[in-house]
Order: sequence, then structure tokens, then C-alpha cells
Amino acid sequence: MILVTGATGNVGAEVVRALAASGVPVRALVRDASRAEPRPGVEYVTGDLNRPESVKPALDGARALFLLPGYPGLPELLAEARRAGAERAVLLSGGSAGSGDLSNAITRYMAESERAVRESGLAWTFLRPSAFMSNTFQWIPQLRAGDVVRAPFAGVRIANVDPYDIAAVAVAALLTDGHEGKVHLPTGPEALSAADRVRILGSVLGRDLRFEAQPDDEARAEMLKTTPVEYVDAFFDFYVAGSLDESVVRPTVQDVTGRPPRTFEQWALAHAEAFR
Repeated sequence: MILVTGATGNVGAEVVRALAASGVPVRALVRDASRAEPRPGVEYVTGDLNRPESVKPALDGARALFLLPGYPGLPELLAEARRAGAERAVLLSGGSAGSGDLSNAITRYMAESERAVRESGLAWTFLRPSAFMSNTFQWIPQLRAGDVVRAPFAGVRIANVDPYDIAAVAVAALLTDGHEGKVHLPTGPEALSAADRVRILGSVLGRDLRFEAQPDDEARAEMLKTTPVEYVDAFFDFYVAGSLDESVVRPTVQDVTGRPPRTFEQWALAHAEAFR
């Protein structure tokens, strides 16, 4: 049985679907069971990674774990998992985790999570994907209001990856040997700017969408309304100072799964109803 944390998130939900489709028993950890989508072969349990003791019952019988980063109680959770008989852990991390720059808040929590998993005694695999295609859902309020998308970091090109593909790599690492001690770097098949994604999304939706670059000062002020300052600073370090390059297209998805990663157009077609 595989325990999947963050089971209603962009990647976690895809991991649950893929494991269930393969016939592997899945225990899906959620904070709110009402958000869970019933699925044959999936047992939904409630727990909070901020409170490792609440997750302990879910570890019973789990031989492998899919984990999210950034939780201070992760070392305790991993120790409990090993005592319960778990053998391997796959951690969703981020591209900056290997940079060593612990002054960046996002890099720091990714690196600390990787260290906890590495020191847990479990066989481990880290996933450091590029930015998710599903981040495009952030544009939905603007697209409901009109045909203009204003977004920050307009000059940055990213090989955005579909969470479906991240999950496929995760499932391979959870179920098959040969991934122990490896860092996988899933990306999409092409590096796109925000304007590129707006153009492609408009074509899929049959709408004449227009992109406008959001000035840095305006973007920072808007982000600070919902995001702690240390994380806003981290994003500006990545995409304005240029400390993180996510434009590189890597063969990881093809190498691990045997098929090419999905394009942004394919992602947009699969999720078009969310934008209508």
C-alpha cells in the first residue's frame, strides 16, 4: 500500500489517480475529506502534516510514501514511517533545492525537507520539477472578467511541466526499483513565456486573449496581499534576479516513463472547461 500526502493537490491528486489506475492500493491523506474524489481502490484518511501525530495511523501497512516538502514535523513523520515498516519515500521538491542558497526561503524549506528524507534511512527519490502548467489556473479570475491577462515576470521562459507527468515519474519511483538515491528533474517539452501560454490558451478556448506584462512593483504589491514577504522575495530572487533557470528542457519524463511529456496545448485542452 502507498501513502500519498497532499492527495487533493495538483500533483498529489494525479499520483492517486495513476496508482489507482495501476491497481495498487492507495491511502490518500487529506485535511478535508469532503474535498476528496471517491475512487475505487483509494482509502481516504484525514491528517495534517503540521501535526505528525495525526498522520501516524495512516502509516500502518504503508510500504512507500509520496511526500510534500516544507513541514517541520517531517523528520518525526519519517521516523514513524520507518518504524511502521515503510521502505521508500518519494519527495516532491523544487529546482532550486540543490543550489545551496539557504537565504532564499523557498530553497531553504526544500533543502531542509530533502535532508530529512535523505537522513531517514528510507530509500529515497527526489523530484525537482520546473514550474507547473497548472499555475495557469491563477488566471481564471481575469479570464472571467475579460480577455486580458496581466502576469509578472514576462521575460522569463519556463519549460512548464504538467502535474500529470510529474505524477507519472513519481509513480515509477514508488513502484519500481532503480530510482533509489536519484534526483529526477521533470520538465515540459518546450520553454514558454507567459505571453506564449496566453496565446496557446486563447487558441484552445477560441478566444482572442491578450497578454500584458505586470510591472515588478505592482506584482510585488499584489503578491504581498496573500503571500508572506520572505516567499515573495524568493520568487523575485528566482525570476527577477535570475537565480533559478527553468528554461532548460530535460529528457526526464521520456527517460522514466517511456513517453514524451505533455505540451502546454495538451494541458490546456485537458483543462479547458475550467476556463470557460
